[in-house]
Amino acid sequence: MSIKIKIGVSSCLLGNAVRYDGGHKLDLYLRDILGQIVEWVPICPEVEAGLTVPREPMQLSGNPAAPRLLTIQTCIDHTERLAQWAQARLVQLEQTDLCGFVFKARSPSCGVHDTRIMTSSGGTAGLGPGLFAAAFTRRFPSLPVEDEERLRDPGVREEFIERISNRKR
Repeated sequence: MSIKIKIGVSSCLLGNAVRYDGGHKLDLYLRDILGQIVEWVPICPEVEAGLTVPREPMQLSGNPAAPRLLTIQTCIDHTERLAQWAQARLVQLEQTDLCGFVFKARSPSCGVHDTRIMTSSGGTAGLGPGLFAAAFTRRFPSLPVEDEERLRDPGVREEFIERISNRKR
């Protein structure tokens, strides 16, 4: 029996009902196919930081270089809460043998590079990573990271699997 490769994953992608609306974003490829060779370490930044399910939807707002995580209707700022949680969680993750991470595309906490950053007037200021994905990639710059949407591309998927496999050797 071989030891599986330990990979972090946005919890909603495994079918866990942790999203703002109480739903999930189950990705069958991740769960059923890639799950045969990896040991998933599911993480939901919002829930682990103490936010409820369901909760008000959030978005990144402001300066694309330092966006804030705000609820959409009431503009409650959860930036510091999530940042403090992320720093503690990243220390914990250093103690694991993670070989990569699969993030939820376009999420304000987990998007890798395609999360919309909004202006105060409702326009788009730019695109960037979600708060946790940005903190993760700063802390672990050499670990392979992808989002579930990019992994649908066979070339991207093959390269990701090769990179996580090489880290395990």
